[in-house]
Amino acid sequence: MIELFGYASGLLVPGHHVLPPLTIAAVAGVLLPRALARSHWAHRVPRLAVTVWILLGLSFIAAVSLTALQLLLPTAGGHRLSRFTEACVVSGGAHCGPLLPNGLAGVDTRVWVALFAAGAVPAVFAVALVRELLGARRLRVRHAEVLRLVGSRRPELGATVLEHDTPAVYCLPGRAPQVVVSSGALQVLTRQQVTAVLEHERAHIAGRHHLLVAAAGAFGAVFRGLPLARLARTEVPLLLEMAADDRALRRCSRDALATALYAVASGQAPHAAFAAGGPSAVLRMRRILTPHAAGSPTLRTVCVALTAAAALTPLVLACCSVPGITID
Repeated sequence: MIELFGYASGLLVPGHHVLPPLTIAAVAGVLLPRALARSHWAHRVPRLAVTVWILLGLSFIAAVSLTALQLLLPTAGGHRLSRFTEACVVSGGAHCGPLLPNGLAGVDTRVWVALFAAGAVPAVFAVALVRELLGARRLRVRHAEVLRLVGSRRPELGATVLEHDTPAVYCLPGRAPQVVVSSGALQVLTRQQVTAVLEHERAHIAGRHHLLVAAAGAFGAVFRGLPLARLARTEVPLLLEMAADDRALRRCSRDALATALYAVASGQAPHAAFAAGGPSAVLRMRRILTPHAAGSPTLRTVCVALTAAAALTPLVLACCSVPGITID
């Protein structure tokens, strides 16, 4: 079965097997992001939707790396994984060959070039992610220093109160997280509403949502113009706000959270911080006040599709060539 699948893929793409990873890159980078951004189920279960965005990003990076490997790998320097699987697994390990029979010195220069090209894509993304994290951390540290001078810690709230007339609530995530509440917010919010917005911000901190926002920003910086990068940069922060709303609803009522969001909707927050209000407040209020069923047929369809995609991954990899594998 594996040999037949590998033979069919060889007929489609002679020599190297670029079609499977290239198809995955097109689907994950262009087709699925547009469908996901237009879907209604994503707002029902934001945590699942964020997971799908993460999987799409990882799939695209892996597919682009594998495509580069297939394009640059010399024909004599690689073998299909399907053949290796047949020789090694089906035979019970009796016909397995070493990955590098001649050692590193025996690896062709073109193979090194192919490996370098394949590793360059995730490396560039990793560098961009580190830059995003460090840049955001610098901004948070500066703002925290200002808060130490002008803010006052309120242990009964577990937050820092900032003297400002505009109602605002936000958090600074990271190693020394803190929630900030303006004095204007404390004047207009009831006790239940204060509890609701505080729980919302603590959900951001507990979920380490700043890491996912930084990953979406880094992906957008590396793959500019790609629908996946452009849409993830806006959809992921929105879904994380909805996920924080859902966690806050475990400790407060829907009315308390919705009215609190309305009160602080115009509040401003520094860059690299999560604000309870903001431009998405109206959409989130409508979502909070409109209960939805979590187990809809659409969600079950999405879960089945993700399971099928995961099951097809080994078959896609089996069509690809990898360097250094020899078969006795």
